[in-house]
Amino acid sequence: MKRLSIIGFLLAVLAFAASAEGLRREAGEAFLEPLQKRDSILVADQFRYGLELVDVTEGTPLALPELKTENDAPLEFVGGWKLDSVRVSRRKETPARYNIRAFLTLTTWMGGQYQLPDLPVLLAGDTLVFKAPAQPLEVKEMPIDMETFQVHDIKPQVKFPYTFQEVAPWALGGLALIALVALLLRWLLSRRKAKEQEQADEPAHIRALRKLDKYRGDKFWKPEQQKGFYSGVTDALREYIASRYGVSALEMTTAEIFRDLQGSDIPQDLYQEMKTLFERADFVKFAKFTATPEENATVLPQAIRFVTSTYQQEIAGQAGNDQATQTGGANDVL
Repeated sequence: MKRLSIIGFLLAVLAFAASAEGLRREAGEAFLEPLQKRDSILVADQFRYGLELVDVTEGTPLALPELKTENDAPLEFVGGWKLDSVRVSRRKETPARYNIRAFLTLTTWMGGQYQLPDLPVLLAGDTLVFKAPAQPLEVKEMPIDMETFQVHDIKPQVKFPYTFQEVAPWALGGLALIALVALLLRWLLSRRKAKEQEQADEPAHIRALRKLDKYRGDKFWKPEQQKGFYSGVTDALREYIASRYGVSALEMTTAEIFRDLQGSDIPQDLYQEMKTLFERADFVKFAKFTATPEENATVLPQAIRFVTSTYQQEIAGQAGNDQATQTGGANDVL
């Protein structure tokens, strides 16, 4: 950061008064530039009025006078001095040197021509005077026809209708997004239907064994997870029983299922084993019963044994029927 000592107005006035006449030097012309870039100067426009110091050594004392206008003066200074380093030059083992731009912001509320004051600066004990621009500051007022002038209310903001060129990109983008989402949903639904159809075409025992395989391990034996464990196992068995024996097991109670399974080709020990498993599952699901780890350990092996055993009986029965058919056909030929 530049190290510049800004001295107050009182110190600057004393320094100016104490300095000898021979120390006053012309230092060039002050600059004046409008903040609003336009080809004419109007009332209430703001200007930067200031000076530029070149090659000021770091640490050099600098005093700027406080410029004020009288209460009835048309020119008004907005705020105080502002300093800006427009260039910094640094070399090894030497103090930095700055080009400093110092300015005030002024404005006026009346039209006319105004002669700006000179700008004296105290720099390192030397008084530098920056001459005001030779041409006066001319401020113009907006011309008003007093004969036809009428006071009107402030008009609301003009709202223009949207054009097709403005709406078209958004509309086309929206349609493209909707089409993309529709295609994505259609693809996901087709994949889901294909997967469901593939699973539906699987043999009943394959579907049952695949669902039972999800419940391997003892992580489902915790008391808070037993309800889901027994529900999943028995639901897989219900679907298999419905497909294998034509019993509406998904809509029946345990008692109704095993009543309809009496007299089927299920071995008696396997029948009793499955009935015990379903009854225990009912207690866990509806009576808040907690099964022991030993009971939980037998669930999955019993369910898998029931599916594989009954499926093998079905295969054996089909093979016997085919052999009987072939034998009957041979006797007919003989």
